[in-house]
Amino acid sequence: MSEAIQEADMAVAATVAGDPNARLSLGAACWSLFEGARNPYVVLITIYIFMPYLAATVVGDPVRGQEEISRFSQYSGWVVMLTAPILGASIDNLGRRKTWLAGIVALMVPLMACLWFTKADHTGLSVVQTLTITTTIGVLFTWSEVLHNSLLVRAAGLAAAHKASGLALALGNFFALAALGFTAWAFALPGLPSTTDWGWVPHAPLFGLSRARHEPERVVALLAAGTFALGALPFFLFTPDAPRGRIPALQAFRRGARDLLEMVRTVRRHRDAGVYLLSRMFFVDGMVAILIYAGVYAVGVMKWDALEMLFFGIILSVLAVLGGFVGRWLDGAFGPKMALRIELCMSLLGIICFLGMGPNRILYFWHWDSAAHAPMWNGPFFRTLPDWIFLLIGFSNAIFITGQFASARTLLTRLTPPSQTGAFFGVYALSGTATSWLGPMLVNAGTHIFKTQQGGFASITLLLALGLTGLMFVRGGGRLEAPASP
Repeated sequence: MSEAIQEADMAVAATVAGDPNARLSLGAACWSLFEGARNPYVVLITIYIFMPYLAATVVGDPVRGQEEISRFSQYSGWVVMLTAPILGASIDNLGRRKTWLAGIVALMVPLMACLWFTKADHTGLSVVQTLTITTTIGVLFTWSEVLHNSLLVRAAGLAAAHKASGLALALGNFFALAALGFTAWAFALPGLPSTTDWGWVPHAPLFGLSRARHEPERVVALLAAGTFALGALPFFLFTPDAPRGRIPALQAFRRGARDLLEMVRTVRRHRDAGVYLLSRMFFVDGMVAILIYAGVYAVGVMKWDALEMLFFGIILSVLAVLGGFVGRWLDGAFGPKMALRIELCMSLLGIICFLGMGPNRILYFWHWDSAAHAPMWNGPFFRTLPDWIFLLIGFSNAIFITGQFASARTLLTRLTPPSQTGAFFGVYALSGTATSWLGPMLVNAGTHIFKTQQGGFASITLLLALGLTGLMFVRGGGRLEAPASP
């Protein structure tokens, strides 16, 4: 690191150490709220509602829709690869971050809201215009993560940073569930024949939204934009900012690029950590790709509609919370490296099972005739056995993908010298962005070559397999032995 960054680190440590037993300050709580309010965009737009609607209804062909979405995802991945690592390495020299964040939020919110005009009859935004907007939001989203994360210690103090981080994750889950639940209650369930006796459901979609014009699917854009705008406001009012920078922004970015190279050189001197970070570049892309394309895949392959996607998202968001506990238990029982292998194997198995599913097929070989079997229940969604099996596979993926994120961090701490943890986590962040284009590229290529969604989704197995193979060459990361009693 440069001397300027080291001095900045010592200054922060001296001024924001904080009391580990104290409650979170208002500024720290507002820092957490910012992250929570940003999360509905990912859940509503990227995964479960809007992108599946775009692929299946606006494009009109889920296969071509998956191909187009993955093609544009590559573009945002390339921009993130070129910019986010340098931004992260430059932050300590940039000075104030809230000004940069304000500009990013001012761009993101109206861009999110514009997605409302993506109409099924093509009288609004075209598919290319819509995907250009989501690509731009994707880049801005990553930049906002980098800048926002850099203010964690200043907002909460070193001693309470873990509390603010945990609160942010909890709020993210809460806002995602609340957004999905409200959308289902207010727009998707009302007016369905099977819900007329449900007294807690409105008789018609709120605000006069029309299903025929697919307004319940499009309104999530306004919901995501409004939630982010309102949730971000307290952050700008109450969360402390970094002091003004002492050097111009251009010089800060040059120093950042130099510090980034220095971090990479540090990692190269530690073989096992280097091999692990290289492996992670592949498997983290695979995990993210599963999350991103699961919704588009379910709509195209299982023929699920917006209501089923809403409840798919609600159930998986709840179960994802268990993943953190599962990851922690596996880490303790087997060590983080073995835990990560288990989680990757289960995710790989989940993809293989997904590929063998369809409305009339269960796990490749079991043909299912829905007309010859009674519904599993009389509700408005998930009425057939293939639906339930697909949902159970989704349960497994949600748990083990979440657990993987926890185990991956723990493993790095076991492979690195404590005095250089900062540099290694800097490259850890780099490994999560440098190849963010790889998953979309493979999904795009697989979909294009095989002309099926299964062909695109199957390409993700290559990323997980490469990551799993790389872990075989990592030494260490086993279970910690309890200290011997005196």
